[in-house]
Amino acid sequence: MTEITRVPLQPLSKGSVSKIWLGTLVAVLVGGTVAVAARPPLVGVKTLKAGEGPNPTVADLVMVNYVGKLDNGTVFDQNKNVVMQMQGTIPGFAKALAQTQRGGKYLVKIPAKLAYGDHAAGAIPANSNLTFELEVIDFRNQAEVEMQRRMMERMMRAQGAAGAAPGGEAPAAPGAE
Repeated sequence: MTEITRVPLQPLSKGSVSKIWLGTLVAVLVGGTVAVAARPPLVGVKTLKAGEGPNPTVADLVMVNYVGKLDNGTVFDQNKNVVMQMQGTIPGFAKALAQTQRGGKYLVKIPAKLAYGDHAAGAIPANSNLTFELEVIDFRNQAEVEMQRRMMERMMRAQGAAGAAPGGEAPAAPGAE
């Protein structure tokens, strides 16, 4: 049987093995650098006081107290008992809220790419990392909020009807007899 596919190996020249290892090392370093550069930015959430229960979802309305600061410590915004829809916030803030629990206090660090990016927003310069001291008071899903709103409307209508003329009859319209 003849061997058609046999290829004779040439001897390696002096120093070739070192060059192969050096080339492999360079390829690994370049690949690692590209992988780190391509990694998506992450939101840092540090728990200062643990909360309880489930985490809010993207569709929830969340009531929070917060103080927002720039890297240099300048406060750009603060609010108490503010209700916000998670879908209406910057991406980094929504990602951070999704990692919180009712009653918890957190220190949140949002990279510029997940904040306002290369656009300035009010007192926030372009390409600014943001830090928030955040307290989650409560959260509800949209269905719960809608149900509460309807119940409040019914109560208001019932109170309006109870305030009608004695005997439960509504007062006559002016000019009607």
